[in-house]
Amino acid sequence: MLIDSHAHLDSSRYTDDLEPVLRRAAEAGVTGVLAIGIGEGPSEMHQARDIVRRFQGVSGIPALWASAGIYPHATHLADADALVALEALLAEPEVIACGEIGLDYYHDGTPHDVQSRVFIQQMEIAAQRKRPILIHCRPSEDDDACWRDLLDLLGKHWAGTNLGGILHCFSSTLDHARQAMEMGFRISFAGQITYPKLQPLREVAAKLPLEALLVETDAPYLAPVPLRGQRNEPAHVAYTAAELGRIHGCTAEEIGQITAKNFARLFDWPLAVGD
Repeated sequence: MLIDSHAHLDSSRYTDDLEPVLRRAAEAGVTGVLAIGIGEGPSEMHQARDIVRRFQGVSGIPALWASAGIYPHATHLADADALVALEALLAEPEVIACGEIGLDYYHDGTPHDVQSRVFIQQMEIAAQRKRPILIHCRPSEDDDACWRDLLDLLGKHWAGTNLGGILHCFSSTLDHARQAMEMGFRISFAGQITYPKLQPLREVAAKLPLEALLVETDAPYLAPVPLRGQRNEPAHVAYTAAELGRIHGCTAEEIGQITAKNFARLFDWPLAVGD
C-alpha cells in the first residue's frame, strides 16, 4: 500500500495518457494519489477536482483526492474572485486540502509581501473550511529567510487551528522539520531523497519519527534514481518509499503502510489501513 501525497496530475505532460499513468500506479501498489490543484494559476485550480471526478469509481485506478490553492508565483493573481473560487473548491467533498501554498524566494517575480499576504488569506480560508494545508517553501541560495518567514507565519496564523498539513517535497533542516511537526505537520519526501549528492537530506530523514513521514512524487517533476531526467509519475513513489525504508531499516512495503496510515490520520479519511 502506497499513497502518493503530491502529484500534479493536471500537468500537460499527462494530456495524452493520464489513464495509463494511473493504471501503472495501481499496478505498482499505489492505492491513492492526492492531485494538486494549482494549475497555471487561480483560473485552473479546479482541474485537479475535475480529474478526481473523471476517474471516480473507475476500476483499476487508485483512489484520488484533490487539493486547491494559489501557488506563490501566482499570488499576484489572487484577486477577490480567485479567493471566492478557492473557498468554493475547498467546500467540495473531493477537495481535501488547500495547496500547495506558501513562500518562494528562489525565483524573482512576485514580491514577498504579496506572497505573504495571500498565504495568510489562504490559511484563513482553509481554516474556515477545516482543510489541512500543503506547504511549498523554496529559499534563495544560502538564505534562511524564506523558512524563517514561513514558520513565523504558520506560528501566527495556523498553529492554533490544530488542522496540520504537509511540508511538501521537504529538503531543509531537522530544526525546520521539528518546528513544523510541533504544529501538526507531516514531512513528505519526494524523489530527490534518492539523489547521491543529497546525503544531508537522508541524514535528516533518518532522525525523523516514522509517524511524521509521508512519500510523494511531485510528478511529473523530480523523478527518482534510477529514472532521473524522465517524466515522473505516481508509480515511481515506490522508489522513494524503498529509499526511506532503507534509511529507517525497514522495507518499502512497511514504509508504504506507515505513510498511508499517517496520511489517513492527517486527513481523517476512511482508508482501510488499520490503526
